[in-house]
Amino acid sequence: MYSYHCPVLSNPLLAGLNLQPGEHYLDATVGGAGHSRLILESYPDIKLTAIDRDAMAISEASRVLAEYGDRVSFWRGPFSQYDPGLLKFAGIVADLGVSSAQLDRQERGFSFRETAALDMRMDDRQELSAAEIINYYKEQDLAEIFFKYGQERLSRRIAKAIVQKRPLQTTTQLAEIIFQSVPVSYRHGRIHPATRVFQALRIVVNQELEELERFLSLSPNWLKPGGILAIISFHSLEDRLVKHSFRNNTMLEIINKKPIIADTQEQQENPRSRSAKLRFALLKP
Repeated sequence: MYSYHCPVLSNPLLAGLNLQPGEHYLDATVGGAGHSRLILESYPDIKLTAIDRDAMAISEASRVLAEYGDRVSFWRGPFSQYDPGLLKFAGIVADLGVSSAQLDRQERGFSFRETAALDMRMDDRQELSAAEIINYYKEQDLAEIFFKYGQERLSRRIAKAIVQKRPLQTTTQLAEIIFQSVPVSYRHGRIHPATRVFQALRIVVNQELEELERFLSLSPNWLKPGGILAIISFHSLEDRLVKHSFRNNTMLEIINKKPIIADTQEQQENPRSRSAKLRFALLKP
């Protein structure tokens, strides 16, 4: 079972979308279809297009949303490459980052909790994987990736240790090398020393920031006048892109200047929500 945890920030998301009967919505990162299901449940005549580049996500969402029949259509691919043609949406949702299911599936290689191949591809059709980056990129390039995309201050030290120990095959091998390469005082902080490096690798493997930048420039054109664009981000690099894109796009009107975050209850019930930030923008009439 390709199971998902509950979707984050569901209540403020639905409220901010101002869902209307008979309208068509786009879930640009359908995942396990948590948000999509809530949108479709709102009114019996709402339609929804669900897209994702992960084949397993599309398969699971198709199963979960089967009861809604032809009210739902699916498209597989990066959201920056989607083309709705003449279709205009009343609202667009993008829940960014890795889903709980992707982290939980050992073979995907997103997590170092268990031994797995260094993969991290959201779309298994692409060639670049984390293994190629770790084993073939120059030490300087690795250090730059870890610093820029993981905000890892010990990036040079970690990159040097990786180059000395490679080739590496598994997630746990990489995590252990990172752990041993940092000072003892750094090993037992709030997060594991490998966390930022794994984030950086995932971002580069999947070109997440480049994809997001293109999506943010294109998606306002897919909205009806008055339509709402809702983005949930999970780290500062994403949130900064969303914030600046909303502010600099003259087509959009920012709805909430400060991001919406999960309340205490949701953070306790769903730890993934603790880093989530939700921003809304409206296409000017």
